[in-house]
This record gives sequence, structure tokens and C-alpha cells, in this order.
Amino acid sequence: MEIAWPSLVAAIALAAVYALRRRAGEGADLWESRGMLSAAAGVSVAYVFIDVLPELAEHNAVLGKAGGVGSFYAEQRIYVLVLVAFVVMYGLQHIVLASRGRRHESLAREERDAIYWLHLLGYVAYSALIGYLLVERAERGAASIVVYTLAMGIHFLIVNHALAEEHGAVYRRHGHLWLSAAVLAGWVVGSLLPIDEVTFARLFALLAGGVVITSLRSELPDDRRGRFWPFCTGALAFAVLLILA
Repeated sequence: MEIAWPSLVAAIALAAVYALRRRAGEGADLWESRGMLSAAAGVSVAYVFIDVLPELAEHNAVLGKAGGVGSFYAEQRIYVLVLVAFVVMYGLQHIVLASRGRRHESLAREERDAIYWLHLLGYVAYSALIGYLLVERAERGAASIVVYTLAMGIHFLIVNHALAEEHGAVYRRHGHLWLSAAVLAGWVVGSLLPIDEVTFARLFALLAGGVVITSLRSELPDDRRGRFWPFCTGALAFAVLLILA
């Protein structure tokens, strides 16, 4: 197997984002400030609107060509996949939130209950998908892999914070390492199994749906915690970077 070194470096960098943030959610950290979280939210939202959504149109053309011009729902096919990923991730978040009231004792005893494992494994799959797509991003050139790695790295920081905030010490002990390993595992699979255009289009649609719902649920500031100007600064700065890249 010929190693794609740019994608490997990117995979290690993204895995490190999870692995090196053991104290996520424990406070006394510049990153945990509301301004920094809001700025990161702006970066993620800019990535979705400036880079992800326009690219979906290109991939939709690939799927339409593969399925035939007259195939059923050819023009909507990729957006159906985005919707599927969105609904699945939303359902996962809903289950976690709905169980929050009855999980106080489990959290106090630092027990890994079924809800914790369900939530964690959902993000394990999500992180593995992001790692899997690194190889294709690297094949597009240096600008593509740098932008993707930067956007997903900031995205991972907020996912890490949100999971630590939801599950406390239970997640901080080992959960972040599962996610770190998932990124590397996804990269290994992507390196061993070449990605054709149709497969990438489908997987990218699933990623898009996951990024959108995770951004809305975990990253957009609410009226109690958000900071508007840092959010705007992050969104504007990363939007300019994406346009120039």
C-alpha cells in the first residue's frame, strides 16, 4: 500500500485534537471561554455554507449520471442522503436529551450506561467517516486537505467539549480516545479501499448532514451562552479563507 502522507499527517492531527484534550469541559481553559466557542461555531457554520453545500451540487451530478438521467428522484438523491444523516444524528441527540433527567445517578457514580455508549458510538462512526474521507481530500491538493483538516479540527474541539459537558468524567476518562482511534481507523480503511466518485458522493452527503445538525445542536450559541461578535468574526474569517483557497 502506498501511503498518502498528506492525508496521514492530517489524520494524526485530527486524532490529536481528541486525544490531547483530556481536560475538555473541566474549566479554567482559554478554549472553554464562551467567546472562543462562539468563534469556533462561526468557523463551522461558514464551512457548511461556503464549502459543503455548494459541493453537494457537484456530487449530485455524479450520482445522477451514475443512476441515469431518467432515474427516480435523480435530482434529489444526494439531498435525501443528507436528510437521512441529519435525522439520524438528530434522533441520537434527542435520545440523549430525553434521558438527561433520569441519568443523574449514573453520572454521579461515573457509570457508562447505554445512553452514553449509544452517544459515543454514534460519534465514533461520525469521526471514522471524517477520517475515511481524508484520503480523497488529499488527492484534491494541498489547499483542499488543509481547509478540510482545519475545519474538522475545530469541529472536533467543539464535539469534544459538548460530549464532556454532557457525560462529564465518564467521557473524559476514555471516551475521547475512542474518537481519536476512530479517526485513524477511518483513514486506514480509506487508504486500503480506493474511493470512487459515486461512493465519495454518498459518503460526503452523509458527512454534510452530520456537520449541519452537529453545528446547529452543539455549536450555534444560544441566548445563555453565545457571544455574537466572536461568532461573526469566526464565520467571516473562515469564509474569506474558503473563498481564497
